[in-house]
Amino acid sequence: MQNHNMRHGTEQARGEVFPTDPTGLPRASAPRLVDLGDDDELELVLEPVAKQLGDDLVRMLAYNRSIPGPTLKVRQHSQIGVHVVNNGDLDTTVHWHGLRLENRYDGVPHSTQAPIPVNGEFTYRIQFPDPGLYWYHPHIREDYAQELGLYGNILVIPTDPDYWPPVDSEIVLTLDDILLENGKVASFSRTETTYAAMGRYGNVLLVGGETDLDFTAHAGEVTRLWLTNTANTRVFNVTLPGARMKLVGGDSGRVEHDEFVSEVLLAPSERAVVDVVFDHPGQYRLEHRTPQRVSTLATVTVDPGRGASAAADQFDHLRRAPELAAERDLLRSWLEAPPSKVLALVATMEDPSKTDARLTQRYACPMHPDVVSDQPGPCPRCGMKLLAEPADSTGDPTPHSMPTHGTTGGTQHGSHGHEGPAGPVEIEWEDEMVEVNRRMTAATMHWQIVDRTSGTDQPPTDWRFTVGDRVKIRLVNEAVSDHPMHHPFHIHGAGRFLVLARDGAPSPNLGWKDTVLVRAGQTVDLLLDVTHPGLWMAHCHIPEHMHSGMMFNFTVTKPDT
Repeated sequence: MQNHNMRHGTEQARGEVFPTDPTGLPRASAPRLVDLGDDDELELVLEPVAKQLGDDLVRMLAYNRSIPGPTLKVRQHSQIGVHVVNNGDLDTTVHWHGLRLENRYDGVPHSTQAPIPVNGEFTYRIQFPDPGLYWYHPHIREDYAQELGLYGNILVIPTDPDYWPPVDSEIVLTLDDILLENGKVASFSRTETTYAAMGRYGNVLLVGGETDLDFTAHAGEVTRLWLTNTANTRVFNVTLPGARMKLVGGDSGRVEHDEFVSEVLLAPSERAVVDVVFDHPGQYRLEHRTPQRVSTLATVTVDPGRGASAAADQFDHLRRAPELAAERDLLRSWLEAPPSKVLALVATMEDPSKTDARLTQRYACPMHPDVVSDQPGPCPRCGMKLLAEPADSTGDPTPHSMPTHGTTGGTQHGSHGHEGPAGPVEIEWEDEMVEVNRRMTAATMHWQIVDRTSGTDQPPTDWRFTVGDRVKIRLVNEAVSDHPMHHPFHIHGAGRFLVLARDGAPSPNLGWKDTVLVRAGQTVDLLLDVTHPGLWMAHCHIPEHMHSGMMFNFTVTKPDT
């Protein structure tokens, strides 16, 4: 760690890393709810702030001086103007995640707009055709800018007052993490993306931008939780022991049928809408549970009830969405149809230690340092590429260090969930190859989305659809890869999609989505409903993977073109 700190000090002196000193910056505040009517205007100012995280005061970035940024409350079928002012430390755009909107306002640099320079500004016109929970974030160096606090939610109120089940109260929560070292946010290079293998995992959990969030509810009433995963790479498994939970919505509105659940799994950029009833007063914990760890996300203080609740009387009724029931009727024909497009998610990993003069002819697994071999090849336990190992004075392989960062918010290093090459890699709950991951950049870690539609190994090129098309896309996350890992696959606002099947099993509960988690070794079939013309992007929503090559563009034309 001393060598890393010395290198960081030298890099900062040369201006090769983004600044980390919070001295003299305005203090970050809690996000406010901004209720916007049709044709209203909002100014969104990006600037550095000082943010208190536990005992540490750190430099972060904020929209309107709050982390998260303001929550925008709008009405379905309305539109607003958002005037963005960039007072940050790099060029930026704003991507309106999950929204089907005009292509020129999608926020992809050079594809839909020129980047907004430092001290520059740009005005977006945003439409809201679908009810549900959406969010906004930059689309330049998301690995840095999003990690530093640039994200916020959008709550779109449906025109149908009976669209959602009734509730007594609701709260919008972002789920995030951040990596702190020596009381500061761990350094970011200005010129390259690091942590490109696993993505940057944090050692501090943030809920609603706070390390120790608490909120109140009343016994016998229904509280709605609007949940968004804004983390770079962490998958959250959310549960509320002692409470009754009901899943009612996802990425883009309600689900096909309400469903009682004990936990909700959220990949980066996914959303979930969960209704909760606490039957008794007391203290409850919103938790993130992995196979080996339980981390507290927030504390809920439940006060005595305030009398009869009409929402609670209907809580046990599981409603169905008629528009998704109609999609279910068409599902069989789409399940049996061959895919129009087949994409493989693959990795090629170069050995970051291959030029180290101290190397012996020994190779070890970054995930399982006890697995060693005198020959390169895959790990027999997880399938990952074995990397050359430096030797210590005894000639034994030196295991990759596991830093003991602080665990504000309860997060600790836990299980990554590998089953081995014979079975799928479930989920990487933590970074278990920290030093290797830190050194991996786009120069050594090559993530790819490969078009296998015609049996080739080429990037997706010249994909063209027409408004009104429905396209079946098959995603294959190959288990035989230098780095088998899950990927949250995101499609921009050309349309929205249904998850038809996983490994051939039909989806049990349909819902319109923009992001899907594809586990290593898994095959997922999507049905993309194409609705908006333009040049659109699709990519893995782990920004370190996207910056390392896991992205492509496609074109949608109007029917008369």
